[in-house]
Amino acid sequence: MTDIFDTHAHYCSRQFDTDRDALLAALPDAGVVGVLECATHSGDAPRVLELARCHPFVHAALGIHPESLGEADAPTVALYQGDWRAELKAMRPLFDDPAVIAVGEIGLDHHWPLPAREQYDLFEAQLQLAAERNLPVSVHDREAHAETYDLLKKYRPRGVLHCYSGSAEDAAWLVAQGMCLGFGGAVTYKGAKRAAKVLAAIPHEAAVLETDCPYMAPTPVRGSRNDSRNIAYVAGYIGELWGMSAQDVLTLTAANARRVFGV
Repeated sequence: MTDIFDTHAHYCSRQFDTDRDALLAALPDAGVVGVLECATHSGDAPRVLELARCHPFVHAALGIHPESLGEADAPTVALYQGDWRAELKAMRPLFDDPAVIAVGEIGLDHHWPLPAREQYDLFEAQLQLAAERNLPVSVHDREAHAETYDLLKKYRPRGVLHCYSGSAEDAAWLVAQGMCLGFGGAVTYKGAKRAAKVLAAIPHEAAVLETDCPYMAPTPVRGSRNDSRNIAYVAGYIGELWGMSAQDVLTLTAANARRVFGV
């Protein structure tokens, strides 16, 4: 397989500490042509940039993830005492680096007990930053569709709604507004009927593939540490829905990713 473009990865995760360099070095020979490595706060942003500088196929997205508001060891809490405005201000110069092609991972998460107003304001501030910098976004939406959609309608960013979990009806207006939808290992899980309906309904040009690695490994490697090579399984599943080969799905979605992220 070739033309694997992973539009959402976290290779800075501790789960890759033992073999990160070797794994990333091996990815191009496995057909990986692009990876969007997403920061989650100011602590991993420099590491994200370093990976992008060391590996030409890796691109950087910088942002503050909503979960960082509730993680005691995240700089948002440990260093900035929850003052995400100060943290975001400190991060702003990093966006001058040409390796940065998106603002992410940003968004809303109501699965965990996080401060709703603070994460809403944080998300909005980062959508404003994306507009100011003319950058696409990588958006996290977990059990927060209504508020996420309110802000996406208001700011109309381009980019990707990562790990899309909404309805086919919402997918239609999101795509019409210019967003792409990200699909990863979860679509291959037994019972993922909503994702199948979305994939059947949207234009093929609106879909991109992702891992969210090290998480969300697809069937048949579910439960293992995920990496970009496993996108081939996702492409095989989507190919069955679309009536095309896995390779054609990879080629098409890689082109979609390059278009939305301008690479």
